[in-house]
Amino acid sequence: MIYEYKILNMKCSSCVDSIRGELLKLPEISEAIIQLADPQAILTMRKQVPLPRLQTALNKAGDYTLMQEEENNPPLTNSKVSIKTWFTTYKPILIIGAYLVTISLTIELSQAKFSLEHWMSHFMSGFFLVFSFFKFLDLKGFAASYFTYDVIAKHWYNWSYVYAFIELALGIGYILKPYLLVLNSITLVVTSLSLWGVLQSVFKKREIQCACLGTIFNLPLSTLTIVEGVLMIFMSGLMLLLNFRVC
Repeated sequence: MIYEYKILNMKCSSCVDSIRGELLKLPEISEAIIQLADPQAILTMRKQVPLPRLQTALNKAGDYTLMQEEENNPPLTNSKVSIKTWFTTYKPILIIGAYLVTISLTIELSQAKFSLEHWMSHFMSGFFLVFSFFKFLDLKGFAASYFTYDVIAKHWYNWSYVYAFIELALGIGYILKPYLLVLNSITLVVTSLSLWGVLQSVFKKREIQCACLGTIFNLPLSTLTIVEGVLMIFMSGLMLLLNFRVC
């Protein structure tokens, strides 16, 4: 069974790693997802462990306090509050998206002839460079968050680190445009695999922190994360078709 808990005094990715390590030592716990966003601890147990015993395990990791998440919280009834909360939550990624679209369009419109493929290259270059930048600000924290939902990272933890470097390489690659066919193929495969993990978590209604902008912003996985992934898949797929047409 799956249980959710809140952990007080948890501040960084080192806390996440220490707590997860101690909790997994308990034989009743088969999986422990620890994150800085709520719910901070999602524990899969063969048999529910009493709260005092969980707290004892937590004390070995540091000065943390475990609290059971409240269930059956009433939903928001005021639609205005809901809209305001959504915009406030996703404002960072909406602003970044607007900047990328504006800058990439400005670059391409300044050319003698507008090229859809070149515009998409500019946009994707900016996208991967910006998103990888935020990941590198706290690479260890990103890895801990990405691990909670990515299908590859769950089996190979270091894939989270590799993924950040792949994004950086793709960002540089789309600027240089040496092998667009290869770049678009890698983008299509990598983003599709990443999106699969997002879809699984969103459809299961798991409240997990989105790692797309690292740990700097507390963004939950949502339909907006899916749209972001689908957009990159669509662009890389379209550019592949254009590449093949040229060939």
